[in-house]
Amino acid sequence: MYKNILLPTDGSPLSNRVVRDAAKLAGKLGATLTGFHVAPTYHIEVYADYVPPDLITPQQHAANAKKAALRHLDVVKKAAAANGVTYSGYYVLSDTPADAIVKAARKYKCDLIYMGSHGRSGLTKLLLGSQTSKVLAHTRIPVLVHR
Repeated sequence: MYKNILLPTDGSPLSNRVVRDAAKLAGKLGATLTGFHVAPTYHIEVYADYVPPDLITPQQHAANAKKAALRHLDVVKKAAAANGVTYSGYYVLSDTPADAIVKAARKYKCDLIYMGSHGRSGLTKLLLGSQTSKVLAHTRIPVLVHR
């Protein structure tokens, strides 16, 4: 059925629950699990002559993003191993996570995207947006939404 499942993760408690269930599904299907994390790109918030005291360099940001991504992807790696599933993990820097997820699914030849949804509705959904909704709107690859 499905051979390569893309599993976006942000390290949240919901995401970690999704990881466990996706790894179980991959094990039952004999599929590969491709972990994926999107970290925000580097931005400098400078106002006129004011430079924030906690300003970090682009290199420090990249190192911090890599460290966080590897920590989140390690959860996927361990869940895959516990279920006898082949694993690969990747991360990118992007301010548009949904677009990055769709591109990753194509790039890594995934035939299913398995992702969580907080189930927000109304004004909260409008203000915060939903990466899951955006992925659903922009991909032709099947998406399994876990709540």
